[in-house]
Amino acid sequence: MTPRESTSGQPRSAAPAWHLFIPKLVTTLREGYDLAAFRADFIAGTTVAIVALPLAMALAIASGATPDKGLVTVVVAGLLISALGGSRYQIGGPTGAFVVVVFNVIDEFGYDGLLLATFMAGLMLIVAGLARLGTWIKYIPEPVVTGFTAGIAVIILTSQLRDFFGLRPDGNPADFIEKVRTLWAARETFSPSAVIVAVGSLAVIVGLRRFRPRWPAFLLAVVAASLFVAGFRLPVDTIGSVFGEIPRAIPLPQLPEITVERLGDLLPSAFTIAFLAGVESLLSAVVADGMTGRRHRSNCEIVAQGVANTASALVGGLPATGAIARTATNIRAGARSPIAGILHALIVLAFMLVAAPLAAYVPLAALAAVLVVVAVYMSEFGKIRAMMRAPLGDIAVLYITFALTILVDLTIAIQVGVVLAAILFTHRMATLVSVQQGFNPIEEDIDDLAVPNGRRDQRAELPPDTEVFQLRGPLFFGAASTLADVLDRLGRPPAFFILRMREVPLIDASGVGALKEFVRRCRSHGTTVVVTGVQPQPRRILKQMGFRAEGEGLRFAEHLDEAFEIASSGPKADA
Repeated sequence: MTPRESTSGQPRSAAPAWHLFIPKLVTTLREGYDLAAFRADFIAGTTVAIVALPLAMALAIASGATPDKGLVTVVVAGLLISALGGSRYQIGGPTGAFVVVVFNVIDEFGYDGLLLATFMAGLMLIVAGLARLGTWIKYIPEPVVTGFTAGIAVIILTSQLRDFFGLRPDGNPADFIEKVRTLWAARETFSPSAVIVAVGSLAVIVGLRRFRPRWPAFLLAVVAASLFVAGFRLPVDTIGSVFGEIPRAIPLPQLPEITVERLGDLLPSAFTIAFLAGVESLLSAVVADGMTGRRHRSNCEIVAQGVANTASALVGGLPATGAIARTATNIRAGARSPIAGILHALIVLAFMLVAAPLAAYVPLAALAAVLVVVAVYMSEFGKIRAMMRAPLGDIAVLYITFALTILVDLTIAIQVGVVLAAILFTHRMATLVSVQQGFNPIEEDIDDLAVPNGRRDQRAELPPDTEVFQLRGPLFFGAASTLADVLDRLGRPPAFFILRMREVPLIDASGVGALKEFVRRCRSHGTTVVVTGVQPQPRRILKQMGFRAEGEGLRFAEHLDEAFEIASSGPKADA
């Protein structure tokens, strides 16, 4: 369906281009906003602020900055991302994905260099969004994203060993191998008190997540650890003893030092920050869409991320992006609109203004335990385990990206991963063409129900409350996003959705992931998906990666007539 065609097939006028950049906050307020919605947003915003407080300080320390930088980022960047963004539920702030990049930039160019790199990245994101490049970022293959995310998780985990065990290493190198050697050389300096605090905090977090998942595990663990250390006067490093008192105000805006030489030196780091901010924010927005059934505006979201990062740099903050875990928490807490994200930032600001001195008592070992949990969740063991059943090329891309992220550089890892994925796709397509040479297929069900000229007669043959969608061409990482648009085109979800795949000759891990997400969304609407005409290569990959007709919501059929019979039999066919 073209942009000028309505769901009924009738032409309609295209919306002005500037409509793509209207923040979801404006859309929400136009739809009507009442006291009940504000109450729900206030509860959600408070819940997310409780999660964000210890996390922001921990991420800032892990990045080589001071804890107040993380809080400033939440307040300024978090507020702007929610106010200007293209997602109703996005929560912005510092995230684990930036830890490696930020640490390396600070180590090489100082904190002022980080501010300039972040400022440049923000401008890049604004230009990318206005140029409508936001839709391109989502074409990054899933093995690449999973590989560098898992690599970052390993680096974060390693960086927390010092505070977790109370080590006193001679230096804090940025290189992974050197860091491991330095920590191992300092193994005899470990502090039993720090280990007790860290292990106890870790136990509290894991226990609460297991038995009381609605409770703010991070905050309760940090508060309990702070009281324990203060009560028993344990010799453990705290925020106050290492960094001093946290400022009780947001700094005034100030441009970082700008020279042509510094711009050239920081350009690669700025590109990396912009790329990570764009990718993670859109991944977070997609997760929010899947949980709520809404749709985000990708280019509007990218522009908002750009504005937020430039503003964060001006007040001395860290790079920011959409935080997947905090966005999911926001949704589960009952958020109705972007006002929940704005309130979360304002609540953190209130903490800085009123209760910032209390943060001086927080032990670094407790914050290390928080980041250990963050790193474990970032590693995505489940996704990596599922990826092991993907084609060998996808597995190779994942491991190469993972290894380069740890051992070389995140920028190099992403570049190599994307290039390898492109080469792999080209090879697959070349192999597919050579197989089809001299072969003249004859299709029994070549007639497509979506052909415009025969729309009325063909749709009359459909069983009641049934829709059909024909997929054509390889379902790989560049085309997988097509499925996300299907349900939104229909308006009201049907009882049965027939997905024809006879003209899909090839599928990869990202395509399988898109199919699984599509079926999950259909199942949440009570729609049964019937997949027909699966070719040998997609059938083999789907089977390897566990895409089977298990339980309610998914059926397979050899041809279209069989799919019609399943749909005609009614919902009880899936029972």
